[in-house]
Amino acid sequence: MGENLSFLAIYFLLLSLLSANEDKSIFILAGQSNMSGRARDYNNTKPPEFHPNPQILMFDANQRWVMAKDPLHLGIDVGRPVGFGPGIPFANALLEWDPCIGTIGLVPCAHGETFLSDWSKGTPDYNQLVMRANASSEAGGRIRAMLWYQGENDSLTRQNAQLYGGRLEKFITDFRADIGMPDLPVFVVVLASGLGKYKDMIREAQMGIKLRNVISVDGKGAEVKPLDVVHISLAGAIDIGKRLASAFLYANL
Repeated sequence: MGENLSFLAIYFLLLSLLSANEDKSIFILAGQSNMSGRARDYNNTKPPEFHPNPQILMFDANQRWVMAKDPLHLGIDVGRPVGFGPGIPFANALLEWDPCIGTIGLVPCAHGETFLSDWSKGTPDYNQLVMRANASSEAGGRIRAMLWYQGENDSLTRQNAQLYGGRLEKFITDFRADIGMPDLPVFVVVLASGLGKYKDMIREAQMGIKLRNVISVDGKGAEVKPLDVVHISLAGAIDIGKRLASAFLYANL
């Protein structure tokens, strides 16, 4: 009798795990350092928005689904000081506001210090993005959206700022085609900060994308780290994560 109960317990556990994989809502995290995460919990406050949750998984550098924890981009954004980003606050907000969403899978793909041209089709960052996106869905689940936070580097020169809108539209179109999802929702964080004097041109381009299912999420007002001109703080990462979650739920895609 005891052996039968043990067998049934294992059977139902495996069944529930399989179901979770099939129903997983996958979100691709891409862009540069503010998506990767540069915030620090200097006072060890452990904000609840960053707490691990069994319903929040991450596709790690070894292409395994594991419980998500910061730094999400460890082993992805290699050689850079990865920290806390908006990914887990985004997922925790989704679970709080829509408990029926089920298991959430985050796929870290961001790389710090990148220009938008570094994400053009055929570049190493682009190829890794496509590879990880495809592998994550093959491992179980459905890609619901890409969250894109990038542009600080492109604010350094007028030329890059002028070309930003067209480059971003081409990048999104190429990525959608290469993962076979022509209408994939893409949520673009409109810059909260920038490295150069052309930040407003980048913001205008990000808000002006005309592609279907591309939603701009304004990052203006999100807190930036003290003595830093570009990287959002712990509070800023929470803020951006919640704004993205709100936008996703409001879009009802």
